[in-house]
Amino acid sequence: MRRWAEFVLRHRRWVGVFWLLVLVAGGASASRTSDRLTVDFSLPGQPGTEATSLIVQAVHNGGNTTPMLATVTMPEGQTITGNEDAVAQAFAAIEQGVPDTRVVDEANTGDTAFRTDDDRTAYAMVFYPFPQTFDAKPPTEPIRTAVEGAVPSGAVVGVTGIDALAIGDDSGGPGVLTETLLGGLGALLVLAFVFASMLALLPLAVAAVSILATFLMLLPLTYLTDVSFIVQFLVALVGLGVAIDYSLILVTRWREERDHGKNNHEAVVAAMETAGQAVLFSGLTVAIGLLALIVLPVPFMRSIGMGGALIPFASVMVTLSLTPAILGGIGPRVDWPKIRHENKASKGWTKWARLVVRRRVAALLVALLALGLLFVAFLGIKIGAASSDSLAQSGPAVTALHTLEDGGITTGALTPIEVLTESDQASSVAAELGKIQGIDAALVSTGATSTADGRTVVVLIPDGETVNSRSVEVVRRVKDAADGMPGVLGVAGLGTAQVDFLHAVYGNFPLMLSLIALLTYVLLVRAFRSLLLPLKAVILNLVSLTAVYGAMVLFWQDGHGSDALFGISETGAVTFWVPLMVFAFLFGLSMDYEVFILARIREEYDAGHPTDSAVIEGIGRTGRLVTSAALILFLAFAALASGPGTDLKVMATGLGFGILLDATVVRSLLVPSLVSLFGRWNWYLPDGVARLLRVEPSHAHTERPDQSTFSQVGK
Repeated sequence: MRRWAEFVLRHRRWVGVFWLLVLVAGGASASRTSDRLTVDFSLPGQPGTEATSLIVQAVHNGGNTTPMLATVTMPEGQTITGNEDAVAQAFAAIEQGVPDTRVVDEANTGDTAFRTDDDRTAYAMVFYPFPQTFDAKPPTEPIRTAVEGAVPSGAVVGVTGIDALAIGDDSGGPGVLTETLLGGLGALLVLAFVFASMLALLPLAVAAVSILATFLMLLPLTYLTDVSFIVQFLVALVGLGVAIDYSLILVTRWREERDHGKNNHEAVVAAMETAGQAVLFSGLTVAIGLLALIVLPVPFMRSIGMGGALIPFASVMVTLSLTPAILGGIGPRVDWPKIRHENKASKGWTKWARLVVRRRVAALLVALLALGLLFVAFLGIKIGAASSDSLAQSGPAVTALHTLEDGGITTGALTPIEVLTESDQASSVAAELGKIQGIDAALVSTGATSTADGRTVVVLIPDGETVNSRSVEVVRRVKDAADGMPGVLGVAGLGTAQVDFLHAVYGNFPLMLSLIALLTYVLLVRAFRSLLLPLKAVILNLVSLTAVYGAMVLFWQDGHGSDALFGISETGAVTFWVPLMVFAFLFGLSMDYEVFILARIREEYDAGHPTDSAVIEGIGRTGRLVTSAALILFLAFAALASGPGTDLKVMATGLGFGILLDATVVRSLLVPSLVSLFGRWNWYLPDGVARLLRVEPSHAHTERPDQSTFSQVGK
């Protein structure tokens, strides 16, 4: 790291020119990169995906989309009875006015299940093609327009469905650029407090270069494989937080070295040797967590892993080259007005560390109690999709849904099961599957759009929404019954996709977990020159992650706070792909703070301080820094939570809470108390392991009591 720092300082102008060119190129290519991102949640090789492909190939819609429900409500005093032909014509107008749609209603099935109990409202299922771009809107308005053009006079038309409810009655929230600017503004306020000088702008400049460099590196990846649209949000906002955090760590250490009397050149080199090394190891841990997603047999998760890993890669590269180049040139002039000094550890955090070390058992028990309560909540987690009640609270889609619900129509109509059959076996298949417990109706449409090439799509309506790991049991029963049944070619639908996802992803989760834990442990053994400290770090990360899931259960699944903060009622489940994303990002991001703190504690111990003194000095030096860095990352996730869609909000709030929990309960209580309790055992690395990892061996030195360790407690 010293040699690299010297190289950067000698060529700092060329380093600046290089990153300026990257900034311009990244800005020019960002829009093109975003346009090449895909919307694809398929699971190749899974039965549901194969069935979906057959359905789309046959009838060009459905399979991997939930249908829109078009409703017609007759005026007061009139009923559907007597107006069947007019209502049928109104629904038939959908297929004529909206391309590639398939309508299933009473007219083509002969089933009165499409009427409400009061006989005033009829509805039709409208299946449509899966959207090909992120900003593509479901055909809500075209369907409404088509029906209104043919509906009986005085009748009220409504359109609802999972996708219609998901977009609610607004424009969908701010875009990526707006969210990034919001996160950047919050970060600037924190940085202004931390530095109290013009240096507050430096981490933002580093973050801007890092984000656009990531977009630039992402572009060629989009030509090699499909990359999920979710990556653009992560690059912009996670990249913002990570790059600022890394630069913040390095710049703060540079100021500390200057306040200790070093000249500018020496201060930059010293900061790179210490904080720079911590940044490097932190970036590697974040990348490991994300790259582990590659082992999952899910293309969109793999793409998120590959694209997401570019975030810490770019952030580390920019931080360890552009930041020292700027500091080595104009750093002292930019550090104006110099109000805050870093020559001493934070008095507040030093006192806190002394208190925790002295009351380490009590601190440990308090932290474990907090995490334990959240772990209990985690045991009740349901994996699935947001329920219809949580998707929107107002708007025409909600009004149409309430009309159906009040009329006795099950919300299972929002998430039907589609069964592709041979046409001559469709009626018998429907009759058999309709007998399964949990199926409200089995429908065979005679419409031309439901049959093609001797294949017909049978639609099953469950008696409730199949939106989570517990409500999809009826889907499993259908799949089991349909397996080997004559004439059945495949089973598809939202519930089927969830069953396949639970099997494909969470079935491989132990492999992903083991891979991440092993690689991270080996990396941290080399970083800390210890066997125990990395083991503690990995275990604490896993424990804190279960606590984060518990918080998501309480906040979103059970609705304790989601309605008050976002106006969204309980979701009934945690979106099936979100826990994996939260795990992949948080495992590395929260390890950042572990590395920063323990690296400083190790540095103080190597300088000859006893373990407790090293803990106190390490926390005193890094406490304010870690808290500020966590707050910046939290604000980035808060900006992400302002984006469109409940699923994105669930992920963003999970990440945000995880960062705060990690920076407070885990790093402020658990880490100092456990390191203090472990004492000499923290610093042991056998000679053989050290030679294998090509680092110096480590053995605990003789510790002499430091009278200053506890002398200030209570003062």
